[in-house]
Amino acid sequence: MIEVETSLNNESVQEETYLTASYRVDKRQFSEKEYNKFVKLKGVRDWSTLTWKDVGRPYEVTSFAKEKKDWEKEKGKSLPVHTSWEMFNRSFHEWFVKDVPAETKESRSRIVRNALKLNIKESTEALGDHLRLHLWNYVHRIQDGVWDPRGKRALFSGLDVVKPKILFLGAAEGYEAMQLSALYPGSEIVMVDYDSFCRDIRYREFPETYPFLGPNPSTGGLKTYYKGDFKTTYIVSDIRDLSFGREFDIVLSVGLLEHFPDDYKSEVIEWHRKFLKPNGYMVLTTPRAQLKSKVYYEVMADVMNHTYRELMTIEQMGLYLYENGADILQHGYIKVHNGIIAKIR
Repeated sequence: MIEVETSLNNESVQEETYLTASYRVDKRQFSEKEYNKFVKLKGVRDWSTLTWKDVGRPYEVTSFAKEKKDWEKEKGKSLPVHTSWEMFNRSFHEWFVKDVPAETKESRSRIVRNALKLNIKESTEALGDHLRLHLWNYVHRIQDGVWDPRGKRALFSGLDVVKPKILFLGAAEGYEAMQLSALYPGSEIVMVDYDSFCRDIRYREFPETYPFLGPNPSTGGLKTYYKGDFKTTYIVSDIRDLSFGREFDIVLSVGLLEHFPDDYKSEVIEWHRKFLKPNGYMVLTTPRAQLKSKVYYEVMADVMNHTYRELMTIEQMGLYLYENGADILQHGYIKVHNGIIAKIR
């Protein structure tokens, strides 16, 4: 552990934050000052008055992973979408499980070794790896921008549900569905991803000891939940092949909408709508269009950019949903994500 900050709340759940070798644990709640700094809700009063001329178009990320470019050069054709996701999931997972301090130390040694030998190419590669490690360390471990439990609790709060049935589309390791299930105890989660690696490795290897904060129905205070507390089914399937009806209280996606050009966004939004109960909630997040995010996806291109990707403002994201029949109940952004809660209009 590198950093620990602790306090006690009324249910003897210890509020604390500390760093492991791979990620940050954060069981704190926002202070008022922190909430005002990191959480921005609302912003658009009337979505019907907003136009694309007002908000502009999303920023398209055009720097791609070397793995993708090498594959396309060798095969002489575009990388298939399913293969691109397989590459991305394996690449991203490698970073989630890194021992960042140990690898940073080794990276420094590698730079020095190659510099002393005047190996220019190897030194340049080592510097690039070192830069990526530092950026990943800052974004994921220091800022906790990828998981951001406090921010996502703020985005996901206020739903009128009891023991909801949650469908997570493109679930990866399933983090946000577990956070929702902690917020709404007794939930039933169905996770869906069409890459079996996500179920068999990313979800299965998610830390059993990672804490999620949520209400304790027995006491009215807070409780710490863990992966093993959540009733979860994980299905490997193309979303388009799912046979569910309108049976879910919440349909969730995280970082899904931005991977589809405009011609396909209506279909993606329909995937959320078609499985909802009449009064159910769509919950979506996308990466924010901000300078820090643009730099991140440029520097981390070899890790992240195997497929089509956009960065959106909350206004752009909301307009896609509004134009496709969504009644937006809550919208806003946190450190690196936009978030929207909507119902069918």
